[in-house]
Amino acid sequence: MELKNQTLFKENHRIANEFALSESIVVFPGDCLDLLKSIPDESLQLVVTSPPYNIGKEYEKKLQLDRYLQQQAQVIKECVRVLSPKGSICWQVGNYVGRGAIIPLDTVLYPIFSNLGLQMRNRIIWHFEHGLHCSRRFSGRYETIIWFTKSDDYIFNLDSVRVAQKYPGKKYFKGPKAGQYSCNPLGKNPGDLWIIPNVKNNHVEKTEHPCQFPVELIERLVLSLTNEGDWVLDPFLGTGTSIIAAIRHRRRGVGAETLPKYVELARQRIQQEIEGTLRTRPMDKPIYDPAEAGHNFTPRLLKKNAEQITLFTKSPKYGKDTRE
Repeated sequence: MELKNQTLFKENHRIANEFALSESIVVFPGDCLDLLKSIPDESLQLVVTSPPYNIGKEYEKKLQLDRYLQQQAQVIKECVRVLSPKGSICWQVGNYVGRGAIIPLDTVLYPIFSNLGLQMRNRIIWHFEHGLHCSRRFSGRYETIIWFTKSDDYIFNLDSVRVAQKYPGKKYFKGPKAGQYSCNPLGKNPGDLWIIPNVKNNHVEKTEHPCQFPVELIERLVLSLTNEGDWVLDPFLGTGTSIIAAIRHRRRGVGAETLPKYVELARQRIQQEIEGTLRTRPMDKPIYDPAEAGHNFTPRLLKKNAEQITLFTKSPKYGKDTRE
């Protein structure tokens, strides 16, 4: 088995159109429910996706919320059927917006997963800095990943996704471990608040797709929730990000996409990943900080906010008084 995994992605680079357990990469050009019919029960380890949010993007037809949830329930039920007993489902969603009011989709989708017997392990907050600017409410700068498992015996490889300790040299100061390092030498648990840039115009991964999620976001899920050789499914594949994250770490990837232009785009990006030419943002790259990068600027606020200006311009983070 180990030898088979070692040669899996060196020799078999075929991007198939139809699912078979003997394949390693499958891009299905059609509806995900048709793809799911061809997948045997309990054969996949991870389902990870960012489904349409029902906000009227070009690849979706905006529906009444009840009808949208019915459609999602059909897909989720089939995903649970094909999921391994040790498997996980990660549904990455934002908000449904109607007449200026928002409904967090994870809250209305939760009962669907719960009624199918799944157990929520985390509600992960994905925070980013860029997006639409609102004038009548605070601008949305996060989405959620709801992670469910099929049983209590599930795969979770924490060491694969640990991040740098905040205080790596911290030691116990008393007790029997006094003087010993108090942190895990491999790094700390990344927690359930993930600060990862979203894919906007200046992002290295940006394509023509309007709602593309970053490879590094899915890499963390693939590494922690699967083992090498496992299958990863994305029922709403988009630009192929989930398959890219899977094969990058020696997993198998399968996904469905209905729009021909995105099917072709996904295939191109996956082929680039196979050839080692796909440009992506590295998992361990620090978040850009304009202050640390030396970009000082003068805030233009109203006179009545003069006290706020003083607090801002004298903040140690910005290093010096920037007022004229």
